Amino acid sequence: MVLYPSIELLIKLDKLSESQEENRNRLRKLVIDHFSKERAGEGSGEATSKYKYIVENLCTGHRVYLTRPVPLNKGFDFVIHVEDHVFTNGKDNPSHDDIFNDLVNKKNFNLSAYNHLIQALESVFYCKDPADIYPIYEKELTLINQGLQPELILKVVKWFFIEQDIRYWNWSGRNMFMNGIRGI
Repeated sequence: MVLYPSIELLIKLDKLSESQEENRNRLRKLVIDHFSKERAGEGSGEATSKYKYIVENLCTGHRVYLTRPVPLNKGFDFVIHVEDHVFTNGKDNPSHDDIFNDLVNKKNFNLSAYNHLIQALESVFYCKDPADIYPIYEKELTLINQGLQPELILKVVKWFFIEQDIRYWNWSGRNMFMNGIRGI
């Protein structure tokens, strides 16, 4: 097992502009600036530099973290993990499908509460921080506390959005994932 040094990286825009494009770019730059400070690796395998970034704290006491580098990918890509949670792949790293499938279940379970979750996700899409958004909707979201916890969804999706903005900046970035959510 590879040991990653743990680095706390709590990224949040202190002030949002009227332009989502500007906000997305500022978030992307903040993350990339942190990654650019990593020590260069000296080869493959054990000679690769490896990092673990603690990026979110959940009410349960568990944390969301990123690991880098990603096997088979290059550049600024990362994997999102949730401590002590097992997703459908049998690991602690969620996929887009984990989110989509859970949202479908929540929609079928309680449409009204689901709509509040979608409003919260729209706010995160527009670069508002989940730690600020979750308390606004917390009462409604407790009505769909089956499956993935709504707070976990908001905080993981924030990092899916950032990852998509880094990887697919010249295409549609976070729009691809959000369009999938909106299509549910």
